Amino acid sequence: DYAHEKGLFVIADIKRGDIGSTAQAYADGWLAGTKVGEETYKVFDADCVTLNGYMGSDTLKPFLDACKANDKSMFVLVKTSNPGSGELQNVTAGESMIYQRMGDMVEKWGEGTVGKYGYSSVGAVVGATYPEEAKVLRARLPRTFFLVPGYGAQGANAEMLKNCFDGNGLGGVVNNSRGVLCAYKKRGGSYDEAARAACLDMKADLLGVLGAICAK
Repeated sequence: DYAHEKGLFVIADIKRGDIGSTAQAYADGWLAGTKVGEETYKVFDADCVTLNGYMGSDTLKPFLDACKANDKSMFVLVKTSNPGSGELQNVTAGESMIYQRMGDMVEKWGEGTVGKYGYSSVGAVVGATYPEEAKVLRARLPRTFFLVPGYGAQGANAEMLKNCFDGNGLGGVVNNSRGVLCAYKKRGGSYDEAARAACLDMKADLLGVLGAICAK
């Protein structure tokens, strides 16, 4: 609520992925609103959620419907930043790897929702810790916006994540949770001042790389 009061875009990192009525209840609770009797109540009312689509498209349909009806959006796990992600996501299935097939599904789910800036309301989670896979996905998913975890505490830097962005330096948002929230542990001083300084350092680091892309 506080973030919305400040005009911020709120992404709920819920990573839901279930079937049938359960998926519908999650979609209602986080995006569309929960109906009780004749009234509909906005519960969490996030602008966007993260989802796990590896159980299949039926687990995501309620969220996709909620996004279309309520002008909201979602990010689906495609190539995650954790060390063990390749155990499944990088397995070859037919003529492509599993993470590539999931990326193709995300691009398809986004059809019909592309906005004026060329990206759909169905985005992909693409870890900065895997720059080669990110490069493949960026070329493969031209209308898909990326949520990019792995920066900072997980070891990725701006140079590693540049492949997540398009030729104009656009097309993604970078997540840096622990690097900001726990900055006071490394920097000392007050929590808020340390967090602000970490954000400014991150901004400068990203602009150092993405600014060069934009200047080309």
